[in-house]
Amino acid sequence: MVLESIARIIKIQLPAYLKKLPLPETIGGFARLTVSEWLRLLPLLGILALLGYLTIRPFLPKKKKQKDSLINLKIQKENPKVVNEIDIEDLKSANACYCRCWRSKTFPVCDKSHIKHNELTGDNVGPLILKKKIL
Repeated sequence: MVLESIARIIKIQLPAYLKKLPLPETIGGFARLTVSEWLRLLPLLGILALLGYLTIRPFLPKKKKQKDSLINLKIQKENPKVVNEIDIEDLKSANACYCRCWRSKTFPVCDKSHIKHNELTGDNVGPLILKKKIL
């Protein structure tokens, strides 16, 4: 039953539809088509555009991952894991801000590069702030 319906569409209805379409003989003939003739052509043109897109889509360049999706882009990339140790007792000031976005030009100290990183990626990373207790 389903195959019979599909066969009827392909063998009878589709050729009848195509015969009724106002297809001009030349490219310039498209400029002389009326609005109602264009509206009759619209479904066919839409299907042709969709088929064309689906045909070329595998050959289109893939969307690249945003470079900023990686956190550490350049600091100590030769190491499997980056670790910085700082003794709290060695803090010279009462507060110290350390970078967690890996964008700081003064790494490991924060230079507020995370603000631009967050705007570009929608991330919410911020610095690690160490406060020295004053006794």
